[in-house]
Amino acid sequence: MRWTPGGTSEDIEDRRGEGGLGFGGIGLGGGGLGIGGTLILLVLSIFFRTDLLSLFSGGAPSEAPRASANRTATDPRQDRQVQFVSFVLDDAQRTWDKLLPAEAGVPYRHAKLVLFTDAIRSACGAAEASTGPFYCPGDEKVYIDLGFYDELQNRFGAPGEFAQAYVIAHELGHHIQKLLGLERKVRALQQDNPGAVNQLSVGLELQADCFAGVWGHSTEQRRLIDQADIAQGLHAAEAIGDDRLQRMSRGYVRPESFTHGSSAQRMRWFQRGLETGEINACNTFSQR
Repeated sequence: MRWTPGGTSEDIEDRRGEGGLGFGGIGLGGGGLGIGGTLILLVLSIFFRTDLLSLFSGGAPSEAPRASANRTATDPRQDRQVQFVSFVLDDAQRTWDKLLPAEAGVPYRHAKLVLFTDAIRSACGAAEASTGPFYCPGDEKVYIDLGFYDELQNRFGAPGEFAQAYVIAHELGHHIQKLLGLERKVRALQQDNPGAVNQLSVGLELQADCFAGVWGHSTEQRRLIDQADIAQGLHAAEAIGDDRLQRMSRGYVRPESFTHGSSAQRMRWFQRGLETGEINACNTFSQR
């Protein structure tokens, strides 16, 4: 993939090394609760996604501290990777700045990308690096632990820069769904029809793959990627299909439990976005 190393994007929040889930500066005493009571409240805080510790110590629920967008990286070895993430993020968002109003009549609003280490709190609750990259519609931010890219290459066998770019573009695809009102509609449908929760989730994920391909189409038009890069991206989509992940972890596949789509589905919809470059080509809810 052709890209030029530079600085850190203004849309990046570097929160690496902030110390886990960040429940403020409360010590183990917890306002006289004792260690046992404090640990129970800590578990409940994670479960209910609210800082109950500060409530019992007389304060208001605390928010995770904000870091400067230009914060110095905690690991110098990741500097180039941060620059690459910045390039992809800025390029994708510049593309959507033009494409979303032109094709959907909706203005594009920039998402933020949060870099974290090990664990983080978002408007969607607490998360660990093991959950993988995710988008939170509540705060319109993409969250990623850069260690995921090592796992993508070493555990899932999907190396290459465009494979890494696909991950970011997929999460931004969920941001597009939020801006188009699709995410809200699908969540409402899931509440009304619990039996279709997984099926609707698959539709959302495959559409985010297709939207990632729409950005990929733009990069191909501008000669930032070639066929070898496209192969990397498609391989990444294949590597994290539900059937492949289930086979790796369980040894068998349960299609009814899919939430993201099979390897074949993820590859097909990513490729459809790559080939068409059109938002309206990504209707994953009418066909799989």
